[in-house]
Amino acid sequence: MKKRHIPSFLLTASLLASTVLPFSAAATGESAAPSASPAVEEPAAAPQTQQQSALLASMHIEATSAILVDDDTGEILYDQDSHAKVYPASITKVMTSLLMLESIAKGEHKLDETITVGDQVDYGIGEGGSTAGIKAGEQLTIHDLLAAALIPSANEACNAMAQIIAGDVPSFVDLMDQRAKELGMEDTHFANPHGYHDPEHYTSAHDIYRMAHEAMKDPTFRELVSSVSYQIPATNLNDARTLHSTNALVSTWRVRDYWYQYATGIKTGSTPEAGHCLVSAASKNDRNLIAVVMGAANYTENKDTNYFTESKRLLEFGFNNFSRQTILEGSSMDFPEVGVSLSSDMDHVTVQPAGSIEATLPTDIDVSAFQREIDLPETVEAPVEQGQKLGTVTLTYNGQSYGQTDLLATHSVERSELLYRLDQIQKFFDQLWVKLVLAALAVLLVVLLIRRLAGGGRYGRRSGGARRTRYSGRRRR
Repeated sequence: MKKRHIPSFLLTASLLASTVLPFSAAATGESAAPSASPAVEEPAAAPQTQQQSALLASMHIEATSAILVDDDTGEILYDQDSHAKVYPASITKVMTSLLMLESIAKGEHKLDETITVGDQVDYGIGEGGSTAGIKAGEQLTIHDLLAAALIPSANEACNAMAQIIAGDVPSFVDLMDQRAKELGMEDTHFANPHGYHDPEHYTSAHDIYRMAHEAMKDPTFRELVSSVSYQIPATNLNDARTLHSTNALVSTWRVRDYWYQYATGIKTGSTPEAGHCLVSAASKNDRNLIAVVMGAANYTENKDTNYFTESKRLLEFGFNNFSRQTILEGSSMDFPEVGVSLSSDMDHVTVQPAGSIEATLPTDIDVSAFQREIDLPETVEAPVEQGQKLGTVTLTYNGQSYGQTDLLATHSVERSELLYRLDQIQKFFDQLWVKLVLAALAVLLVVLLIRRLAGGGRYGRRSGGARRTRYSGRRRR
């Protein structure tokens, strides 16, 4: 009887354990599902003090929309309807040049490569467009084409680059839209490489900043957009040409009195539908700002140049009213201690920031007004290595994050092997499937004990009766 019951009960317990074990592992394991591609981070708005709020309220830019961004940190210092739909005009050429430079960076083309201009050189260009006189069949370098697009704003140079990269202009426009999505330019749709007006060719000041920020990473782009002039040597179809910048912040060739000594670019744009537009950059005291002014309204006294005055005013506003400030010192020690288990030497470890956190802030702000959001565990297991990341600290102001850094252990803590082994044993017996198996075994032992006790009593009574029967029989004989 016992030999039949024990194997069947153990088989049941085994099946129960095998059912529980995968469930327990799945509950504690990490998901294997692939993570989504990271989204493009939205620039943070700089905090505003009462004084800054009043200043911003009075700082209206005479334009449809505008934005000012600290290009080193991505912090927005001024925003005036920056997501409003606008026409980019020749600022479009920033994207065309960016794709050309990225093609060069991939090794698909070379900056000094001589090309023959294709037959779509005048694609989508109407009367009155800006030009450098580039013709179909003309041979010149890619560097010359970039200079023609970015300095005098030549429309035909953009069509030539489009054919070099994609084979034809419409295919290149698809690449422009694709790159815009990658850069997080959600307000943008392109219809051509040069910016000649099309109702389906639109963007926003916010998106133009994203595009310009990416382009300014390239040294050739920075060199060209800050150039006053450029010389194209004689070609098979043209004599030598001198190109002059359309940006009065960097050049006085076209108009005077708007030159800005800190300006480093970037690109003008103007059509009747777009109005006067400018994405500009400036560097001062190791700080880099980018301003975008779209659809500038005409002043009576500055009918065709107010986008320069408004851009300069916006850049000066950023330099004069904001500064780089340290809101967390890397050596700060004012953080909670973290408990340490499995060590016989120490029961806690201290932490410190991995580095300082800086932000572009209003000059009159009190940095002590920033809140620290600390993410630290209450306890960690030994061993702990000096410099090991244990958590993070985030600096916020009115709910907006302005930087995060890791919190690192300031010293090492060794593990006690005895405490570690005891902990492993305890963790083994704390597992749900182990508890269920042990409970099943305990039940089995109780059942077996009860059966043994009950079976022994019945056997004793049957034996005694049999002996009495046989003895009585012998007496009768």
